[in-house]
Amino acid sequence: MAQRRRQDLIMELIQQNGFVTTEQLVDHFKVTPQTIRRDLNELAGQNRLRRHHGGAGIDSSTTNTAYQDRKIMDLEAKERIAQALVAMIPDNASMFINIGTTTETIARALLARKNLQVVTNNLHVASILSAKEDFHVIIAGGEVRNRDGGIVGEATRDFINQFKMDFGIIGISGIHEDGSLLDFDYREVRVAQAIIANSDQVLLAADHTKFGRKAMVRLGKIQQAHHVFTDRQPPAGIRQLLTEHSVELHIV
Repeated sequence: MAQRRRQDLIMELIQQNGFVTTEQLVDHFKVTPQTIRRDLNELAGQNRLRRHHGGAGIDSSTTNTAYQDRKIMDLEAKERIAQALVAMIPDNASMFINIGTTTETIARALLARKNLQVVTNNLHVASILSAKEDFHVIIAGGEVRNRDGGIVGEATRDFINQFKMDFGIIGISGIHEDGSLLDFDYREVRVAQAIIANSDQVLLAADHTKFGRKAMVRLGKIQQAHHVFTDRQPPAGIRQLLTEHSVELHIV
């Protein structure tokens, strides 16, 4: 098959599914992984798709990638971010943890800590952390999104506002070049804003694919975080913002 035709078909598959893995494309086209990676890199260079570790997808400003796909996207980077972030969390600390596959990875890393007090609007995070007998896990009330186990709504925000915690651990869907933190669900955003307002320190976890990614609801500004954890250097404009506002950047 000609390269141009194969690349057009790759785009059709991604448009149908939102995200495809390198392995799926290798099986579909019966070519080598190197050939598929070369195709994906060329398509990414043309801004037709966004590369992720393990595959590729298409950004939408209105709809997030499916939860099961996000769980495997850039997993190695998320795990490195989780380890670096958890190194800052002492035993006996209190924290909020919001919705997202990155925060779920952080929750698994937190199992190495002792006597944590956690308030979360993420059912998956609550399930992970409840395995520790010395953890006190509180689930925020509200509407459960069946697509990802997130709990959202006004009742959730009001519940969060009852607490004041040492840390707010935040994941995000996208970061605009002007430093705006972006997400897809305004109800989720309002809960995250309450977490930020009620946390002594805000720890933002975002792998490099979040920089420049589009989403239609503005959560806040990156300078509201005290620490930003990522796996590659952010764009120059973001680095300048972090420096100007004394936000500590952690590259893992």
